[in-house]
Amino acid sequence: MLTNKTVILGITGSIAAYKAAELASKLTQAGAKVEVVMTGSATEFITPLTLRGVTGRPVVADMFEPTLEWSIEHVALAEAADVVVIAPATANIIAKMAAGLADDMVSLTVLATKAPVIVAPAMNVNMFENPVTQENLARLKARGFIIVDPEYGRLASGAKGKGRLAELDKIMAAIEGALGGSADLAGKRLVVTAGGTRERIDPVRYIGNPSSGKMGYALAEAARDRGAKVTLITASSLPQPEGITVVPVETAAQMKQAVDRAVAKADALLMAAAVADYKPRTVSRSKIKKARPGLTLKLVRTPDILGEVKGKFLRVGFAAESDNIIANAKKKLVKKNLDLIVANDITDKKSGFGVDTNKVTLIGKQGKDESLPLMSKREVADKILDRVVGLLK
Repeated sequence: MLTNKTVILGITGSIAAYKAAELASKLTQAGAKVEVVMTGSATEFITPLTLRGVTGRPVVADMFEPTLEWSIEHVALAEAADVVVIAPATANIIAKMAAGLADDMVSLTVLATKAPVIVAPAMNVNMFENPVTQENLARLKARGFIIVDPEYGRLASGAKGKGRLAELDKIMAAIEGALGGSADLAGKRLVVTAGGTRERIDPVRYIGNPSSGKMGYALAEAARDRGAKVTLITASSLPQPEGITVVPVETAAQMKQAVDRAVAKADALLMAAAVADYKPRTVSRSKIKKARPGLTLKLVRTPDILGEVKGKFLRVGFAAESDNIIANAKKKLVKKNLDLIVANDITDKKSGFGVDTNKVTLIGKQGKDESLPLMSKREVADKILDRVVGLLK
């Protein structure tokens, strides 16, 4: 998706500026043409020479210094952009962009471009939480800017709080998402489920499973980055991804209701959630005291969401198995009338619950099996979506 795309990377005066070199490297390795623009403050934290060495392109830090390629009217950069990324973005540059100022190369580029603009803030927690900064970010969002929120952690000042530059993978995902309008799922509506549902026993206890939701989130983000309009129905507590409609749920019944509503206009349903098969017949309104010598629960079946959902759309299921992996997955494929099922071995520590990698076998309705090697869940997600694209055609 990034091949031959022109990405303008704006770097401002934050201690996180050193991370911009790695971001520029990732973009360049992905095939993008990276043009770096810097504020004067940014050059105090990282040199233009470093960025030039990474991208192989001249770096612009002075509005009035002509370069070898671009005209002295540096708006030529803005006009060439497929996407503009400000990372890290300080409170100062955010305020300038919100006010429409253009007194440095970064703010000038933003004001002059018609390309999507992604802003990844990085600053002291008090500066980030200041009402002025929040108002400026809200103003940018209202204008269509894409904000990649900072993360919680230890800051340069030694304090802890929300202000760390987002992980580079999240920024990369936002960039790919902004470029996804021409991707192979453009115009398609996908519903993805994620996480392990919880069935309450009492106010503090529940029946559940260790599913983290990472596979479902990887699918949702990959589909977004390929141009799809995605609804993510999730029982996970993972951070909400940008550019995706998120519907939080807890129980299997709540997830079924959300799925039934969401698939009305869907092209595909990807059921990556680990839905509890049973729930207590009754739920105690108060905490059950452990003074009891024992506890017997009467369980009843939860809804079979994938088996019961109605509608004309592509159906992708997941089979997390501990034995007879392929045979059990194929039974589920037939029983639930699926178009594709993704089978994986939950006993493998590298592809089970909660890890960032997966090793799966894709089994199609026509009997075509494809065993994938161990790879990141994002890579697995794209392999699954490759099959989805083919089936939708």
